[in-house]
Amino acid sequence: MTLPHLADPAGRYRTMRLIRGFEELALEWVRAGHVVGGTHPYIGQEAVAVGVCAALDPADRITSTHRGHGHVLAKGADPGRLLAELAGRTNGLNRGRGGSMHAADLALGILGANGMVGAGAPIAVGAAWASVRLGEPRVAVSFFGDGALNQGVLLESLNLASIWRAPAVFVCENNGYATTLPASAGVGGSAVGRAAAFGIPAVTVDGMDVEAVRRAAEEAVERARTGGGPSFLECLTYRYEAHHTMERRFKLAYRSAEEVAAWRARDPLTAAAAALPDAAALDAEVARLLESAAEFALAGPHPDPAGAADHLYATALEGTAG
Repeated sequence: MTLPHLADPAGRYRTMRLIRGFEELALEWVRAGHVVGGTHPYIGQEAVAVGVCAALDPADRITSTHRGHGHVLAKGADPGRLLAELAGRTNGLNRGRGGSMHAADLALGILGANGMVGAGAPIAVGAAWASVRLGEPRVAVSFFGDGALNQGVLLESLNLASIWRAPAVFVCENNGYATTLPASAGVGGSAVGRAAAFGIPAVTVDGMDVEAVRRAAEEAVERARTGGGPSFLECLTYRYEAHHTMERRFKLAYRSAEEVAAWRARDPLTAAAAALPDAAALDAEVARLLESAAEFALAGPHPDPAGAADHLYATALEGTAG
């Protein structure tokens, strides 16, 4: 059973529009002071999250990144609760304690966004391995950026997934930059070459085309679910906004206006909308949804400072024999 909200082109477009609108609203909330600390905008990369999650079942798991709002929404998280999480409200997904970079919803298979580069990979491999041990046909997907390609924890995860033939799918969102460092200057070899070194099938796909991503993800997910082991997808994409909202304050200049314009001309939402007869109606529906989400989020209370130390330590743990 695929995720119902991503079952057809209209649903996939609607979810991409939701992610885009959510991120634009988040930018407004950063400027307004509702979100403290800023965000890492996902604008431009929507086709990757939606295309990959369109290949998943509700019981499948994902791990995300510091740029994770799109993945969380694509897997089915409530936009009002995610927005409340960004604003640090107690009606957020994680009671306002996770914020932008650590949102999770275990009931939906969202094992958490992660502020540490590449740190979601071992969690996904562990979840995939656990599924095999429990005899459950679940797949685990790890999203990460090109900046994670040089992180040892990712390479260790690829190795374990290969040895264990874990039902894991590694998704590299290659947007061309690790913060401000061009991938061409920071990555020796290639993304798919790293996977190939561990015997993992790997392909490069157009990350601005939601249907191309979906087709590649479906093949990888089917391989994982039927015992064929892990796969690796490199999705070539682009972030239209800054690496982080703080970037504008520093006025960093590392991309040309011509480069950004060329990628904006390939906007995944524009291409998906062109194939639908009712894109405008879906846009209006999403606008109403986000308006309700904003009202819900701002109505939530701020946490009581007296409980700041709650949930930091496990309690009532019981040892096991042996």
